[in-house]
Amino acid sequence: MEDIRKILKDKIMILDGAMGTMIQDYKLDENDYRGEKFSKYASSLKGNNDLLSITQPQIIEDIHYKYLESGADIIETNTFNANSISQSDYDLEDYVFEMNFQSAQIAKNAVKRFNKNNKSKKFVCGSIGPTNRTASLSPKVEDLSFRNVTFDELYKSYYEQIDGLIKGGVDLLMIETIFDTLNCKAAIIAINNYLNDHNLDIPLMISVTIVDKSGRTLSGQTLEAFWHTIKYSNPVSVGINCALGIKDMKHYIAELSKIANTHISAHPNAGLPNELGEYDDSPDFMAKEISKLASNGYLNIVGGCCGTTPAHITAIKKSIAEKNPRVVPNIDYETSFAGLEPFIFRDNINFVNIGERTNVTGSSIFKKLILSDNYEKALNVAKEQIDNGAQIIDVNMDEGMLDSEKAMETFLRFISADPNISKVPIMVDSSKWSVLEEGLKNIQGKPIINSISLKEGEDEFIKHAKKVKEFGAAVIVMAFDENGQAETIDKKVKICKRAYDILVDKVNFDPKDIIFDPNIFAVATGIEEHNEFAINYIEACKEIKLQCPGVHISGGVSNLSFSFRGNNAVREAMHSIFLYHAINAGMDMGIVNAGQIIVYDQIDKKLSQLIIDVIFNKHPESTEKLLEFSQSFKKDYKKKSVNEEWRAYDIEKRIEYALVEGIDEYIEKDAEEARLSLKNAIDVIEGPLMNGMNVVGDLFGKGKMFLPQVVKSARVMKKAVNHLTPFIDKKKTKESKKILLATVKGDVHDIGKNIVKVVLECNGFDVIDLGVMVPGNIILDTARKEKVNMIGLSGLITPSLDEMIDVAKEMKKEKFNIPILIGGATTSKKHTAIKINPEYNNGVIHVNDASKSVSVSQKLMGKEKSVFKNKIQEEYKILREAYNNNKSSKLISLDKARKNKFIDDWDNYTPIKPTFEGIKFFDNISIEEIVDYIDWTPFFNAWGFKQLYPRVIQNDKTKKEAKKLFDDAKDLLNEAIQENWFDAKATIGFFPANSSEDDIILHNKKFNLYNLRQQISKSGEKPNYCLSDFIAPIESKKKDWIGGFAVTAGFNVEKIGEDFSNNNDDYKSIMIKVLGDRIAEALAEKMHEKVRTELWGYAKDETLNNEQLIKEKYIGIRPAPGYPSCPDHSEKIALFNLLDIKNNSKLELTESYAVYPASSVSGWYFSHPESRYFGISRINEEQLIDYAKRKKMDKGKLVKIFPQIID
Repeated sequence: MEDIRKILKDKIMILDGAMGTMIQDYKLDENDYRGEKFSKYASSLKGNNDLLSITQPQIIEDIHYKYLESGADIIETNTFNANSISQSDYDLEDYVFEMNFQSAQIAKNAVKRFNKNNKSKKFVCGSIGPTNRTASLSPKVEDLSFRNVTFDELYKSYYEQIDGLIKGGVDLLMIETIFDTLNCKAAIIAINNYLNDHNLDIPLMISVTIVDKSGRTLSGQTLEAFWHTIKYSNPVSVGINCALGIKDMKHYIAELSKIANTHISAHPNAGLPNELGEYDDSPDFMAKEISKLASNGYLNIVGGCCGTTPAHITAIKKSIAEKNPRVVPNIDYETSFAGLEPFIFRDNINFVNIGERTNVTGSSIFKKLILSDNYEKALNVAKEQIDNGAQIIDVNMDEGMLDSEKAMETFLRFISADPNISKVPIMVDSSKWSVLEEGLKNIQGKPIINSISLKEGEDEFIKHAKKVKEFGAAVIVMAFDENGQAETIDKKVKICKRAYDILVDKVNFDPKDIIFDPNIFAVATGIEEHNEFAINYIEACKEIKLQCPGVHISGGVSNLSFSFRGNNAVREAMHSIFLYHAINAGMDMGIVNAGQIIVYDQIDKKLSQLIIDVIFNKHPESTEKLLEFSQSFKKDYKKKSVNEEWRAYDIEKRIEYALVEGIDEYIEKDAEEARLSLKNAIDVIEGPLMNGMNVVGDLFGKGKMFLPQVVKSARVMKKAVNHLTPFIDKKKTKESKKILLATVKGDVHDIGKNIVKVVLECNGFDVIDLGVMVPGNIILDTARKEKVNMIGLSGLITPSLDEMIDVAKEMKKEKFNIPILIGGATTSKKHTAIKINPEYNNGVIHVNDASKSVSVSQKLMGKEKSVFKNKIQEEYKILREAYNNNKSSKLISLDKARKNKFIDDWDNYTPIKPTFEGIKFFDNISIEEIVDYIDWTPFFNAWGFKQLYPRVIQNDKTKKEAKKLFDDAKDLLNEAIQENWFDAKATIGFFPANSSEDDIILHNKKFNLYNLRQQISKSGEKPNYCLSDFIAPIESKKKDWIGGFAVTAGFNVEKIGEDFSNNNDDYKSIMIKVLGDRIAEALAEKMHEKVRTELWGYAKDETLNNEQLIKEKYIGIRPAPGYPSCPDHSEKIALFNLLDIKNNSKLELTESYAVYPASSVSGWYFSHPESRYFGISRINEEQLIDYAKRKKMDKGKLVKIFPQIID
C-alpha cells in the first residue's frame, strides 16, 4: 500500500496502545468471555481476550474507537493470540479463522465510525503474535532436542491466521513481540506465500522484543543479528515492543535506527510491572522520553504496549506533533550472516574460516559420536573449531548409516542450546535437498546452504534457490552442471556465470548472498589430468570475481591434499600455501580445519617450494619430487610439531616464537624468566610480549597469517599477562581513583585494553573492566552507579569509531562531567579531535599506547587537570582548523552562485552535431598507435621523480637512474606489445541533451545528469562554474549533445603484475601496472582527439602535437566523475548506464565507485569552445540538500562520497 509509505515520509505515525490493559478495566467474568455462543463450552475461557471479538465485539470496537479518538493513526486487531497453537490451550483451534476475520471487521467498523466526523487516514493492522511456544528452545532441560512445536506447525498456524485477517480487510500486517526469530521466519514465509498465492501486496511491520538490558531476545539473539536475519523480508517498518519501558528501550531504538534501512517503530510498555503487577510510567513521562527519541531523528511510528492507555497515546501524539520523522537511510549493506550474533563481511576481512570438523564424512571422531547418538559430546567438536578461530561452522550429516534429516535436526537443536556455538552462523552442508531444507527449518539466524547446483537442470536449480531465498539464507553454488563437475578454468567460470545470471535475474537473489565453490580437487595424484586442478581453481577465482560482481568464493580446502592423507605435516603445509595464493586470487571463504593452519613463513623452505611447484604445475616431475620428500616428514611429525629447537633461542626470541606459533605450553615459564631478567613485570609486557605481537600483526597484514592463528597468539599473550599480573608492585594511593574501561559495542578486541588495565592498576587506579561488545547504555549506567572518575573506550575495527562518537554524545546529553580516554588500533589523535572531541565538553583525549595511559590519567585527575584539558582542547582546535582547510574563502548562497553562472551568447552559437548518436565500441586497438600519446611525467612521478619529462632524463642529478628506468619501461612495454598483454578497448557515446539550471537533461532517457556549482565568492567578473553551463539551456531552444567515454588497458594488467610478483619480481610487477595506467590515459587522450576531429568533428582542422595535448591546448574538455569539476563519483553509474558498459567493455564499479580494472579512465565530453576545467573546493549545506533532493539520494551517503568539499 503506497499510502502509508507516503504518509511516513511526512510525519511520525501513531500506533494504538495496549488492548489487554483496556480489557482488564471491564472486569469481565467467565460468562462474559463465553457469551451466548460458548455458554455451554466444556473448557474455561476466561482470559482468552481474542475470543472477545466473537463474544463481546462491541467492547473491542469501543476500545479501538477510544484509541482513534486519542490520535492513533494505526490500530491493531485483537488477534495477538488468535492462532491455532495458542488457542489449543482452550480447545478453540476451529475458531481461529472466525476470530481473525471478526477482529479485522470490528477494527474496520471502528475506523468507519470514527471517520463519520473525521477525514484523516486511519489504518487497520493485523496483529500476529509469537504464539506461546518457541521453535529454537527446548522446554525440557533433560532433552535439548525436544520441541513442543515444529517449524511446519508454526507455518500452518500463521497461514490460517493471515487468511482470516486479510479476508477481514486489514490494511497492514504486524509480526510482533518476537522472542524467537525462527518463529518470526515461519510467519514471514507464511505471509509472503499467502500474498503470492492471492496476488496481493500488503505492507509488513515487524517488531521484536528485547527481554532485558543484555540487548537480546529471549532466544539469545542480539538486535543487530535479528535485523540481518529478517531484513530480506523488506518490511515497511522494524521496531521493538513489550518487555521494556521507554527508559530502557530507547538505547535499542537508537541502535536499530542506525542499522536499518526501513522505518523504525517503538511501542514500549508503560514501564516494568511493579510488585502489584501494575505499570508505573505515566503518560507525561512516556511522552517526554519519546519526544527526546523523536528529536534525535530515531522514530517513524510510535505507540504503546502493556500498561498503556488512550491517555498515554494522547500525550505521546501531543509531544511529537512538531517533530520530523526519521529519514530512512540508504544503506549499502556488506555481506552478512547471523547466529545469535551477526557476522558482517567487512572490507578488512580477507578470509572467512569455516570449521570443517562437524562433518561425519570429514571427521571420524565426530562421525563416531553422531552414530552413537552422543550429540552432547559432539558439541565439543564444534566448540573446538570456534575456539581455534572458525567464524562459521559447517555441519554435514551425509552418512549411509544415518537418518540424515533427523541427525541434522537433532544436532542443530543441540547447537541452539549452547550460546558459545550458536553465536556463530551455521553452514548446512549436504548433497540431499531434504537435509538442507531440514536445516533451514531449525536455525533462527541467517545460515548458509551448502549447496545447490545446475546438476539436475535449471528448473530444479531455480526451485531450490527460491526456497533458500524464502528463508533469507545465503547459498553456496557448486561449479556443477548437467554435464558434471567443472575441472577446467573455462567450465568453472561458465557454469558460475550461468548460475549467477539465473539467480540474479530470475530469482532476484542478492549477489552478496551468493557464494561460489569452483571445486577444489586433489593434486599430486599421479594422474596427469589432475596436475592443473589447483591452478585452475586459482585462475577461475579471478575471473569469477570479475564476471559475477558482489559474490564470494569458497571451497573445501582439505580436498586439495587428499593424496597425502595420513601425512598431516605435508597436508597442513599444502593448505596454507594454497590458501595464500587462492586468497590473493579472490577466494574469501574456505572450509578448513581451523586448528591446523601453519604460518606461511614457518613452512620448511624446501617443502614450500615443492608444494608451489605442484600447485602451479611447474614441471612434470613436481608430484614425484613432493611424494619423495614428504616421506621424511611423515616419520617425525606429531600433531603440533615436536620441533624443540626454538627452546634454545634467547628469551625474547622464544617469546616471539611462542606468540607467532600460538604455543602456550611454555609461556608462563618464559614470562617468569623474562620477569626475573628485566626486574619488572611491566617491562616484560611492554617489551618482549608487545614486540612479539607486533610481528604477529605484520604477518597478518601481509596475508601470511590467518585470523585463527592471530586468535591463538592473543590467547598466549593473555596467558602471559595473567601470569605477570600478581608480580606487579602495587602503588595505590590512599584514595584510589576509579576508571571504567570497555571495548565498545560491536568490537571483540581487548588485548590493548587488558594491558592498559594492568598498567593502570599497578599505578594505584581502581579499574572496572566491562569487557568487550559493551553497549553505550551499559557503559553509562555502570559509570554512574560506580561513580567512576574517567571512562576509557577501546576499539580496533573502524565501526567502533562511530560507537565512540555515540557514547560521547550520550554523555553530553546525560550531563556527565568526567573525561573520556580514547584508544585502539583504528583510533587516532586527528579523528578524536575532529569527530569525537566536539561532541563532549568535559575532556576527550586520545591515548596512543599503554605506556601513556598512566601519565594522561594522572594529569586528568591531578590538581592541574583544568590546565591539561585546556591544553588538549587548544591542540585539538588547531587540528580541526587545519582539517577544515581554507576557511578564509567565503561561500556565497546557491542562488547567488547560480546568478553568477557562466553565460554564453547562445543566440550566436550553434552546437556542432556529432556524426552519430548512441554508442560505438572500439575493440582490438593497436597499442603501437597509443604509445605516442603517453604522458611520461606521471610515470616518473610514480617512481618518486618529481621533475617533468623529458627534463628528468636530462638533469645531471637524476638522468642516470631516470634513463635506466625509462629504458626498462620501454623494454617491458615492447615485450607487452609483442605478447599482447594489453587489451585496449574504448566505448564512446553521444547523447542529445540540454541544461536546466545545474542539471543536464538527457532526451529520450529515464535519468538526468547532476552537477554541483562553485560556491566560493569570486572577485571581478569571474563566474561560478558548473558543468551544465557548457550545455545549451532548454530555453535557448538549441539542440546540444553531451559525450561520454570509458577506456581501459584491459583486465590482464593486474594478472600480469601478480604473475611477476609470484615470481618474486616486484620491480616488473609495479612497472607493468604503472605502464597500464599510462596506456589507459594515453588511450583516453587518443580517443578524445578522434572525437574532436572525426566522431564529433567540432575541431576537424586541429593539428596538435603530444606536448600540446598534454598541456590541454585543445577545444572542449573531458572531465571525469570524482574529479574537481564533478566530485560526485556516483555519477559514474549514469555514465556506465548510458554507455551500456556491461555489454561492451565490461568495466565494473566497486561499492565506492572506483572503476575496475584500475587501468581504466572514464568521463564526459563537452564540445563548447568556452568549456574549461575548474575545481569545486567547497559547498555548503544548502547546496548539499538541494543536490540530494534533485538526485533523490540520501544526504548522508553523499557526504561519504565527497566529504572533502563539505563546508
